[in-house]
Amino acid sequence: MKLMTKTVASKIPELRSMENVENPEIVLHYFNPCGSGDWYVLEGEKQENGDWLFFGYVKGLGFDELGYFTLNELKSVQLPFGLGIERDLYWSVKTLDEVK
Repeated sequence: MKLMTKTVASKIPELRSMENVENPEIVLHYFNPCGSGDWYVLEGEKQENGDWLFFGYVKGLGFDELGYFTLNELKSVQLPFGLGIERDLYWSVKTLDEVK
C-alpha cells in the first residue's frame, strides 16, 4: 500500500498553517494493523530529500502527544508477518478533539 499519493498530498495543509486553529482538522490517519499506534496528520510538507515531515497527534504508543514525525519513520516500522504501518483508506476528516 502506498502511504502517500498525489491526491493525499494535495489535501495536507502546510506546516505551521494550523498553529492558531483551536481545534484543527485531521486530514490523514496512519495506523498499526497489528496493535496499538495511530498517527493523525494535521499538517505536513514534502522535504528536499523527498521525505514528508508531518505535525500531528500520535496515540497509543505508551504516550499520546502532539509532535513531528516523518513518512520515512512510518515506512521503517517492521511488524510481524511482513506488515507495516498502513494508511486509513476510509478516513473521513475529524477534528483533533474527536480523536483525543
